[in-house]
Amino acid sequence: MTVAIVLYTSDLRVHDHPPLRAALSSAEEVVPLFVRDSNIEAAGFNAPNRQAFLADCLSDLDAGLRARGGRLILRSADPVAAVEAVAHETDADEVHMAAGVSAYARAREERLRAALEQDGRRLYVHDSVVTAVAPGEVLPAGSDHFAVFTPYFRHWAGLPLRAPSAAPRNVPVPAGLASEPLPARTAVRGVSGLLARGGESEGRELLDRWLGEGIRQYAETRDDLAGDVTSRLSLHLHFGTVSAVETVRRARQRGGLGAAAFVRQICWRDFHHQVLAARPDAAASDYRSRQDSWRTERDAGEEIQAWREGGTGYPVIDAAMRQLRQEGWMHNRARLLTASFLAKTLYVDWRIGARHFLDLLVDGDVANNQLNWQWVAGTGSDTRPNRVLNPLIQARRFDPDGAYVHRWVPELAGLSVPYVHQPWKLPSGERAGIDYPDPVVDLTDALGRFRHSRGIG
Repeated sequence: MTVAIVLYTSDLRVHDHPPLRAALSSAEEVVPLFVRDSNIEAAGFNAPNRQAFLADCLSDLDAGLRARGGRLILRSADPVAAVEAVAHETDADEVHMAAGVSAYARAREERLRAALEQDGRRLYVHDSVVTAVAPGEVLPAGSDHFAVFTPYFRHWAGLPLRAPSAAPRNVPVPAGLASEPLPARTAVRGVSGLLARGGESEGRELLDRWLGEGIRQYAETRDDLAGDVTSRLSLHLHFGTVSAVETVRRARQRGGLGAAAFVRQICWRDFHHQVLAARPDAAASDYRSRQDSWRTERDAGEEIQAWREGGTGYPVIDAAMRQLRQEGWMHNRARLLTASFLAKTLYVDWRIGARHFLDLLVDGDVANNQLNWQWVAGTGSDTRPNRVLNPLIQARRFDPDGAYVHRWVPELAGLSVPYVHQPWKLPSGERAGIDYPDPVVDLTDALGRFRHSRGIG
C-alpha cells in the first residue's frame, strides 16, 4: 500500500488543494498532517486570536476530511521531526505541501527536503496554493521581483490562472495512525470577544455571500469606515480556508467595477508575497531605508501605549485601535490611518506597530503585515514615501457622520459632527462631562517633526 503525506500549513481546506490532489493521484493512501510548530510558538507568533481561529479551522478541516472517509492527523513538534516520524510510521514515499514565502517557511522546506532525501523520500512543493499567482511567476526585466505595485498588477492581471479543483470524494487514511486531540477555541485565553469564527465551511459561506451581495458596491463604498462594506475574507485567505485562485476566478466571473476593485486588493496580497520571497529580510529591516531615527519605547512609551489602547485623543484613531482589540480585525482604511499616525505623526518605529498588529490580527502574516506597515512608513514600496494621513481630514472623508467613532468610542456617542472628531473643541462646560483624553500630540507640530526628520524642506 503506497502512502503520501500532505503537510498542511496555511492551506486549511479540502477544496482546490493541489497538494492533496497530487498526493491522492500518486498514492493509495494519504496522511493529512498538521504540525503545531514548536518553533513558531517559541518565536511568539502564536497569538491568542490566531490560536482560536486556527482551532476552528482544524476542527472544520477534520470534519471535511471525515466526510470523505479520512481524518486530520495532528502532532506537536518541530515540523521536520514530525513529518519524519509519520513517514517512518506509515512508510510514506513522498510529502506534498504548499510553497511558503517567509524566510522561515523556505528554511523549513529546505530542512524537510534534506531530511527526506536522506531517507530516500521526496518532497513536492506546490505553487499557487496560498496565493493566486506564485512569487517569481511574474518578473520584470533584470530583477527578481517587482518593487512597484502598478506594473506588477498589469502583468499579474494578464496571467491565466489554473482551474480550481473540486474537493476529492474520498480521502483514504492509513488505519491506526496516532493523532493528538484537536485544540478547542474555548481553551485559548486572551481572545478578542468579537472574534469571527474560522474554518473552511465559514469561509466558503462568506465567499458565497460576498460574491452574491457585497461585491457589487465595493468600488464605491470600500473606504466607508462605518459601512464596513468589505469582504472580511482576509482571515480566511491567511489560513487558506478559501483559495485565492478560486476567489479571483469567481470574482472575475461576477464582473463589474466592484469585482475589479476587489481583485486588485487580492493582487496587493500577491505583490507583498513576491516582495518578501525575494527580500526575506524586509520582515524586519527597511526595504528602502530613509535613514530614520525612529522614536521607540524609551522616548515615546506613553504615546505608544496610548495608541495601543485607543487613547490618543484622536477619535477615529482610537476607534480603529479599539476595533482591533475587540475583533482581532480592522478595516483596511483604518489600518492605513493608525499606521500613519504611529509611524509618521508620532514618528515611532514601524516595527513596534507591526508587532502590535501581529499580536492581535487574525489575518496578520509576515508578508502583508510587515510590508503594509513599511508602505505606510515610507520605507517600503510606496512611490510617495513622505505622505502623511491627517486623521481629521481622513475622519471627515471616511466617517462623515461619526458613526464609526460612535460605535467604538462610546464615551463620545452623544456628540455630533464636528465635535465627535474633535472633542477638544467642545465648550468647556460640555467637555467636563466627557471622560476622554486630550490629543497626545499637536498635528502641526508632529508634521513639522516628521518633515525635519526626513530632511524635507
